Amino acid sequence: MTTTPTAHTGLRLAAGVLTGILALYIALVALGNITDFGTNQQFVRHVLAMDTTFRDDDLMWRAVTSTALQDTAYVLVIVWETVAALLLVWGTYLWARRRDEAARRWSTYGLLMLLLLFGAGFIAIGGEWFAMWQSKTWNGLDAATRVFLLSGVALIVNQLPGPVRRAGSA
Repeated sequence: MTTTPTAHTGLRLAAGVLTGILALYIALVALGNITDFGTNQQFVRHVLAMDTTFRDDDLMWRAVTSTALQDTAYVLVIVWETVAALLLVWGTYLWARRRDEAARRWSTYGLLMLLLLFGAGFIAIGGEWFAMWQSKTWNGLDAATRVFLLSGVALIVNQLPGPVRRAGSA
């Protein structure tokens, strides 16, 4: 009995594991935000209200103090997290099934969603526009940076080229 070795098994495994880790993470984040809505709701409200920043008059015009708008933003974040989690779970499943091209495509969608949420949403908009970096109490920049960097690494690994098939090879 002969077996045909699978080319680039390590790359597929790395991409699948990284995608799976982020799928698990963001699924748990979304679940936590749904089942314990009030905890991070307060976080979002304080960041958008800018009530724990330096209260610089030149920046405070940016504050969003409407609880309806704050809660809408929070619900949109939860929906975004949930969709990203579903895409990453599906990508992880496809990596496990050795459907590399489909896995790469779906994983990329989910990973880009995480990069947008944590990079543009939390680091740029929350951190800079709403001056979250000024708050000692409601500052999520370190956590956002960790997820942003891990998502970026996973995206790079997902985008590495697979094995080159030669004519006549299986």
